[in-house]
Amino acid sequence: MDYFAQQAINAIQLGSIYALIALGYSMVYGVLVMINFAHGDVFMVSSFFCFLLLLVLPVPFIAALLIVMLATAILGVCIERLAYRPLRNAPRVSAIITALGCGLVIQNTTLSISPYSQRMPELFTPVTWNFAGLTISSLQILIVGISVGLMLALDFFIRKTRYGMAMRAIAQDRVTVPLMGVPVNQVIAVTFALGAALGGAAGVLYASAYPVISATMGVLVGWKAFVAAVIGGIGNVRGAVLGAYLLGAVEVFTVTVLPSTYRDLVVYTLLLVILIFKPYGLLGRPAVQKV
Repeated sequence: MDYFAQQAINAIQLGSIYALIALGYSMVYGVLVMINFAHGDVFMVSSFFCFLLLLVLPVPFIAALLIVMLATAILGVCIERLAYRPLRNAPRVSAIITALGCGLVIQNTTLSISPYSQRMPELFTPVTWNFAGLTISSLQILIVGISVGLMLALDFFIRKTRYGMAMRAIAQDRVTVPLMGVPVNQVIAVTFALGAALGGAAGVLYASAYPVISATMGVLVGWKAFVAAVIGGIGNVRGAVLGAYLLGAVEVFTVTVLPSTYRDLVVYTLLLVILIFKPYGLLGRPAVQKV
């Protein structure tokens, strides 16, 4: 029981990181009905931002986190402005190909600069406590605490602020909203900035927990976070969080009872089974169209 309880703690840590990335996918899809396939590579490049920052100027953990979140938010806005906005009224397949192209550009640019894996410098020295046979580190508490705090802040932003209400309005009727004076381009840019900033936070936390980073890490982790968003209901913020924690638990407990080679098989089988019985995800709902 102690062993499984320890694995539950590890699952919460992994699920918290997946949740931050999955929120970026869900937010963009909810507003634009578009999958930002470059989001996983934004997560990856945030780890390298942190790596370069620590090489040039050693800073405290929170300062590094805030600087990287700001840098990735700017990157997200640039991607939206230069790549996605000109294709907003183009066929859906054009936006998908552009998103994949942006991801490949980011990945290969990083690969040309750093072709080998890098070890992330230690942001702080973690402290470990033992409680009733369980081992909990200060890093795990920090990862879960920061992730949950950012999720709650995002939920408050979406539900209680003017920009959040505008985001929900655009998600419901993007044609009518501009007629009511809502600055659609500005709101969409804010959406991309928030999603990229959350991905940047996930990159710093992931690199702190698993301190070997590479230019290809965004593909695997990004796809897992995308699966989490789909399981929870793509476009639903709370569904993305639910799917992320469920995915983290499935991954960790699969390795606990089966060889690690079965992990991805179990994860994607779970995705197929859920979509068979819940095509819109656990918390997703079909769009109601009035005729």
